Amino acid sequence: MELSICRRIKWRARTSELPIMAADEQQWQVPALVQELSATVQEPPGRYVQPEQHRPAAAAAPPASFPIVDLGRLSSPSPDDDGGGGGDEAAKLRRALDSWGLFQVTNHGIEASLMDELMSASKEFFRQPLQVKREFSNLNDGEQFRAEGYGNDKVRSKDQILDWSDRIYLKVEPEDERNLALWPKHPSSFRDALHEFTVRCRRVKRDVLRAMARIAGLDDDEHFIDQLGGRATVHARFNCYPPCPRPDLVMGIKPHSDGTVITVLLVARGADGLQVLRDGVWYSVPSSSSTHALLINVGESMEVMSNGMFRSPVHRVVTSAENERISLAMFYAVDPERVIEPAAGLVDEKRPTLYKKMKARDFLVGLSKHFSRGTRFVDTLKISP
Repeated sequence: MELSICRRIKWRARTSELPIMAADEQQWQVPALVQELSATVQEPPGRYVQPEQHRPAAAAAPPASFPIVDLGRLSSPSPDDDGGGGGDEAAKLRRALDSWGLFQVTNHGIEASLMDELMSASKEFFRQPLQVKREFSNLNDGEQFRAEGYGNDKVRSKDQILDWSDRIYLKVEPEDERNLALWPKHPSSFRDALHEFTVRCRRVKRDVLRAMARIAGLDDDEHFIDQLGGRATVHARFNCYPPCPRPDLVMGIKPHSDGTVITVLLVARGADGLQVLRDGVWYSVPSSSSTHALLINVGESMEVMSNGMFRSPVHRVVTSAENERISLAMFYAVDPERVIEPAAGLVDEKRPTLYKKMKARDFLVGLSKHFSRGTRFVDTLKISP
């Protein structure tokens, strides 16, 4: 099966879709696109098959108490609130951060029609012919990897187990750093919908970070926002998880925790598959098909900035034999030239500094390496007692 895939890659090279690799050393770095595999194979190639101990077993059902926060009430407390950020909603958020590290938000101010339009445009992009999608490839000259664009994540070693997913990854902020040559032109609604969603998500990010600063007990509820810096980056990652003939053998995305300050996730309606690890048990994260809720996820950068008060949860995506899954993750990260470090207001004699500080640019490099191995980079920054 693997040999036939290699032959197909070389055949495409002769039709100018992909340059012929000069050596096997390069072939393993450019795996076939998963959408293509999904349509042609009866068994996933060995490069995608997880070791038996890491294969996805059945996850526990989401508890009825899975946290849902009304963002409108959280960010606009009534006059009789105690200043904690929306009374009951602040308490819900605090419990969510303590127990899960992720939560759904409703009443977030983004129209359902915009969310549906963006998901529809995403699906339409991924369903286009391969030669059209390759115009936005993340491979320079067909072989040199870059983070932005359409394709797979970077493959760092021959023995790396690959994820059963394709993606298109785009920088959306700062706006003057957008590489519009990699933004899909079709469907015609894609660019405008992504831009508008990016703008509307700014309020979501702002309100969540303000509430988290209050919950942490910081004097300035703008602290985490200010720490992002004036050139903070936001990347949009559109994920496509095609059906897999053996979903029991593969991962849509391997277990990991995000490196962000926070992540905002939009999932196509009815698309299940996201799971979160809590106390050694994998739980299915409920979909939000009827409410158009967004999912907010604490990242490793926030774990450092909060001095361990808010922990970034380990999560994964499993696949289906019948259904495709489409999602959009908005990654909010610190300005690459700034330093990620615990807030001074969260360090004292009772709670000393728990993490080393690091320049955000170097933090991102470490994250990339650990993601490919399925390990948490933030754990390497912990200071031993």
